[in-house]
Amino acid sequence: MSQTQRVVVVGNGMVGHHFIEQMQTLREQGIPVELTVLSGEPRLAYDRVHLSAFFNGTTAEELAMTSDAQYDDWQVNYHVNAMVQQINREAQQVVTQAGERFDYDILVLATGSYPFVPPIPGNDQPHCLVYRTIDDLHDIQASAAQSKVGVVIGG
Repeated sequence: MSQTQRVVVVGNGMVGHHFIEQMQTLREQGIPVELTVLSGEPRLAYDRVHLSAFFNGTTAEELAMTSDAQYDDWQVNYHVNAMVQQINREAQQVVTQAGERFDYDILVLATGSYPFVPPIPGNDQPHCLVYRTIDDLHDIQASAAQSKVGVVIGG
């Protein structure tokens, strides 16, 4: 029997979740893998490609690509709000901002992108927002409710 490999996936966006799905397929074939997912966001994977649908009434739950129940069923150890602060390659360990430590045999970095904000005066104003996450959409919605004019830069 093969030794169980501890796989830690940093990031639970669309790619990180797809990787988990592929690992689940291997596990179903009898390959022993212990999966841990660290999501920096307060929720599990969702469809970022269709975020705009949120403004037409699609809910965060409808955008979800997985759930606590599915990851529990798949025996995936998952942690939300688990922003990785340090990777110690020698010790094969990652550390979150909260100080949680996770040992790994295989580390997968699926951290995705970040929203670039041009370095222009005013980019730090309260209603200067980015568009990348469901939380960003809530911020945009709240800002729009008290604004009369909006400007989109990029896209």
